[in-house]
Amino acid sequence: MTDQPELHPTGSAPAVPFGEPLLVEDVLLLLFQPDSGTIAGENILFYVLAGAVLGDLTVQERIEVRKAGALTNRIHTLGVTTDADALLAPALEYIQRTPRNVQTVLAAIGPNLRTPVLDRLVERGDLAREHGRTLGIFPSTKLALGSDRRAELVDRVRAVLTDGETPAVRTAASIALLSASGTLPQFDSEIPWSGDVYTRAKAIERGDWGAAAAGSAVVRTLTATVASALIAAVVAPRS
Repeated sequence: MTDQPELHPTGSAPAVPFGEPLLVEDVLLLLFQPDSGTIAGENILFYVLAGAVLGDLTVQERIEVRKAGALTNRIHTLGVTTDADALLAPALEYIQRTPRNVQTVLAAIGPNLRTPVLDRLVERGDLAREHGRTLGIFPSTKLALGSDRRAELVDRVRAVLTDGETPAVRTAASIALLSASGTLPQFDSEIPWSGDVYTRAKAIERGDWGAAAAGSAVVRTLTATVASALIAAVVAPRS
């Protein structure tokens, strides 16, 4: 029997109203491409969403990365007793069983995130499912924007990467994950791609967040560790 996180029923209603959007919601909404109705980086999406979930859990002080050797880090849970958001709970439960290295956690929790995170975005009204027919015969469903929140997120990312603004923690974490996944060039129509943008994104990926880092050292460290693991797991094997 494989050791996998137990899933909550897909699309089930939460017990309490949604709070502030999670980082994992921001990342998936950013990756949505309005012109085509597709999601950038589908082939590595589960790694990126898993990294965002770890970012959420770190911001909420539910997990932390600890050294387990010269070249090894393991993720440990902390003693938070309040219930986690339904999107985060399976990952937290998985990590609670035993401390694990980052790549193991990404591979275990990531494959089951796409659908519930999309459902959450639809329930919030940030995305909409448009039903139609292909060739006038076959039922089909297409994703479309349902609010202005994606545009607001893109504006924040662009201000950091092209105008040099100091990022807020969530914006920096989003940029780090997009950069590590190699999906940033696909935003060229909204965030003009250049050598400077690449360099700035890579610096944020490594944990150089400027003044924002002063109050977010733990999140910065986790995000840099996740970005490194994401590259090792996805990008490096292709080279």
